[in-house]
Amino acid sequence: MNTAIPQQHRTAASVSAENVRFMTGVYKWMTFGLALTGYIAYSLSQNEQLVMQLVTNKLLFYGMIFAQLGLVVYLSARISKMSATQATIIYLAYAALTGVTFSTIFLVYTKDSIQSVFFLTSFAFAGLSTFGFLTKRDLGPIGTFCHMGLYGIIGFSILSIFFPSMLGGQMGTIFSLVGVVVFAGLTAYDTQKIKNSNIIGNEGTAENHKETISGALTLYLDFINLFLMLLRLMGNRK
Repeated sequence: MNTAIPQQHRTAASVSAENVRFMTGVYKWMTFGLALTGYIAYSLSQNEQLVMQLVTNKLLFYGMIFAQLGLVVYLSARISKMSATQATIIYLAYAALTGVTFSTIFLVYTKDSIQSVFFLTSFAFAGLSTFGFLTKRDLGPIGTFCHMGLYGIIGFSILSIFFPSMLGGQMGTIFSLVGVVVFAGLTAYDTQKIKNSNIIGNEGTAENHKETISGALTLYLDFINLFLMLLRLMGNRK
């Protein structure tokens, strides 16, 4: 039974405390998803032959990529109509599947550079997300700009599947730099948007948990894409 006090009867301090509680839950689930992804990716990378089989089996590899995309689209579109348990399971399934595909980066980059870029991403993400949470400035214009950039990144990535040379040399560097800027901006914007989407008085309910999972997925995606762009830019290749 939800005995939460409605927002109109709350003090500013209690609303602020509730936003902190909500965002703590979002960060907790985001971190759990990242930990699951990292654990699976690193564990699989210890069997290089297995990872090579994954890469060389194009049908399996791209099937997993499309499965990841399908899970994200399905969860984002249907989360309001599914149970909190279903939303959690789909989120964790996506994180696990991402771990499988992420194991392939260990074939391309050294472990030391992957580790270094991961820590750099963590520090950058923490700063950007903290800014998005604390700032009183409306980050909507930044979000609009970054979403336009995101569509460009997606389009360029699709073209690069058919023309791999597009991601080589100077164009690859520019692509990575644009990606870093876009996902850095989205991290701050999405944090503010998630905080503002918190329904005060909804704590302890299934709906609140689904809001938490939705926010965690959004920030998870921002983190891993920022990580990939920084890895392309700064990672040491084998």
